[in-house]
Amino acid sequence: MLRPLTDEQIDRLIEEATGAFAAKGFAGASINSIAKGAGVSVGVIYKYYKDKRALFTACLEKSLAYLDEVFSMTKEKNGTLMEMVSDLIKQNQEAARLHPEYFKLYHQITVSGDEPGMENIAEMIEGRSATLYAGLLEKAKEEGRVRSDMDTQLFAFFFDNLMMMLHFAYTSRYYEDRFRIYCGEDKAADDDLVHDEMMKFIGGAFGAGQ
Repeated sequence: MLRPLTDEQIDRLIEEATGAFAAKGFAGASINSIAKGAGVSVGVIYKYYKDKRALFTACLEKSLAYLDEVFSMTKEKNGTLMEMVSDLIKQNQEAARLHPEYFKLYHQITVSGDEPGMENIAEMIEGRSATLYAGLLEKAKEEGRVRSDMDTQLFAFFFDNLMMMLHFAYTSRYYEDRFRIYCGEDKAADDDLVHDEMMKFIGGAFGAGQ
């Protein structure tokens, strides 16, 4: 009879699986290797997750729960648009340093989105940020804090593209190299400088403070 896993063992399993999916993608990750790395049997994994897809979904849900925490902390501060943008940049820089596997997993999803079963994942992931960013921009527009001719949904999309590339610049080998090629080693390693210059770029685009 299989023994139930402790909470610590489940956390270790999800962490191991997240790392495997982030490194090799859904198709390339091996349940056998994940089980070995987590110190459990394959049978135990299938007791908790009916198949590989269910385990993958559990990993994704954990990474999204972390993203929800980041968003909640920013929203609770209830600052101006640019204060919240500043906080989001800093929070995402810190998150990329602490949990690079979450963003690597996201990157894998973006390049393997045509796989069967991936059809609803974009809504699962992007719905959170799309709603938050468009809402922040719409409120700022109503208050006259950003340019009046802004299409808030499109600007939310453009802003999220910037945030996505920032994630990848800290967590994907190719994009890390790309970051250094454009900016140099010193600037790419200076989180404060990256934050400040990104704020100037976004503030200019938004027409913030007009």
